[in-house]
Amino acid sequence: MQKLLSEIRKCTLCESHLDLGANPIISASKKSKILLISQAPGRIAHLKTKAWDDPSGKVLRKWLNVDEKTFYNADNFAILPTGFCYPGKGKSGDKLPRKECAPLWHSKVMHQFKNVKLKILIGNYSQQYYLENRSKTLTETVQNYQAFLPDYFVLPHPSPRNRFWMQKNPWFINEVIPDLQKTVNQIINI
Repeated sequence: MQKLLSEIRKCTLCESHLDLGANPIISASKKSKILLISQAPGRIAHLKTKAWDDPSGKVLRKWLNVDEKTFYNADNFAILPTGFCYPGKGKSGDKLPRKECAPLWHSKVMHQFKNVKLKILIGNYSQQYYLENRSKTLTETVQNYQAFLPDYFVLPHPSPRNRFWMQKNPWFINEVIPDLQKTVNQIINI
């Protein structure tokens, strides 16, 4: 696994398309229990070379009901974005993740895991990549999250930009998050 992670972190395949250059961010262990599959690192993650160390990460850890030490322990959580590098700033948020990463690297990483119990698909991009039978909208997909269990747990992106979605969909915090926390707690404490 370490050799593969080192190879990924040196990847520059799409560097010419990246506003700030290549800086692939991934965290994993052969013992990882839960995979966090998201879109791509943001600008802060790129600058710190650390995923989820930003306001979105604080929200995600709150949703998962874990502290930073538990979250950043790769034996608990592997961090596997669909695009490993910050794609740059777009018109309304970040640009889409580069399409080269997931097809090139994901299956190689997946074959390394020995203990994965759950894949958490964060946001529309990871859900589009992994779910053939997802709903037309992210909201419908998340409402039907139980249909994807026990392999996948689907979530919206925890970005502060999604606060209006959260306000319009209070069922998410009231119904989905407690089930997520219970599931994560059971897996982490195995």
